[in-house]
Amino acid sequence: MNVFDVMNAVGLVAFAIVGSLKASDADLDLLGIAVLGFLTALGGGITRDVLVGRTPAALSGSGDVLWTFVGVLVALALAVVVDERGLLDSPALLVPDAVGLAAFAATGALVGVSAGVSSFGVVVLATLTGVGGGTISDVLLDRVPFVLTEDFYASCALIGGVLFVLAVDAGVGRRTAALACAGVVFALRLLAVHREWRLPSV
Repeated sequence: MNVFDVMNAVGLVAFAIVGSLKASDADLDLLGIAVLGFLTALGGGITRDVLVGRTPAALSGSGDVLWTFVGVLVALALAVVVDERGLLDSPALLVPDAVGLAAFAATGALVGVSAGVSSFGVVVLATLTGVGGGTISDVLLDRVPFVLTEDFYASCALIGGVLFVLAVDAGVGRRTAALACAGVVFALRLLAVHREWRLPSV
């Protein structure tokens, strides 16, 4: 597996867990849990692929669907173990969410470079891939999307995308740049949660 495939698989499993746990917290049935898990995992990547004129991987092969199914199964097991009253603030949700955000920011950036979009486009695709699926699931749950209420969430993916562009422009290989992007996004997101970082308001 190349770096894109690894990051993509990690992101799919992580965000499938996140979406499914959100659905469980909202007391949806098994079908609802599966639907939210799949949409959270696949939504950002499908949107990204459509924007660059690619057939979404989820619709052209079975790999993405299988990884997502694994994430849904893991979430169902976690939902039984974790106290549902604290589910949304539990590491069972926060850590996979940070992992998914990091992995998908990196895959979005890689797709952007491969598609030949501008540096701005690479950053946009990194951010969109990271937050797109979660936004869709929040809308379906009739919530204000998390990305609009949690200040230092999309910002992490945006910073990771910028770092990727700067690294590639400086001659760093795409694989190394993607790994650095993912590492920075993951670390920033966990720090933001731990330190309760917020962007300045006006």
